[in-house]
Amino acid sequence: MPIDATQPYDDNNIFAKILRGEIPSNKVYEDDWAFAFEDINPQAEIHTLVIPKGRYVSWDDFSARASADEIAGFVRAVGEVARAKGLVEPGYRLLANVGGHGHQEVPHLHVHIFGGHPLGPMLMRR
Repeated sequence: MPIDATQPYDDNNIFAKILRGEIPSNKVYEDDWAFAFEDINPQAEIHTLVIPKGRYVSWDDFSARASADEIAGFVRAVGEVARAKGLVEPGYRLLANVGGHGHQEVPHLHVHIFGGHPLGPMLMRR
């Protein structure tokens, strides 16, 4: 169910619990700024999630409140994961859903990395 990205951060969201080690995940990357793990319901051959370690509800929240170091660290982590997965040469897709219209389901900023095969058009045609 899509969430309202304007609401305060919820420390009980599933990604907060993953960061605290309360819920297991298949970790693929971690540094001071970010944590990456495989999606439990993959929508592509490669489907990895990258989340910041800070308490940010959405991309909007992150871009407004995160420090320059947090932003740089998170963006670099996304690139590091894509390179480690061998996705740069064949190509890949990044997706960050925000709010109800964007169909954001977890109130913690996360970027999906999709790859491993041609992904088709970005959006369904109307």
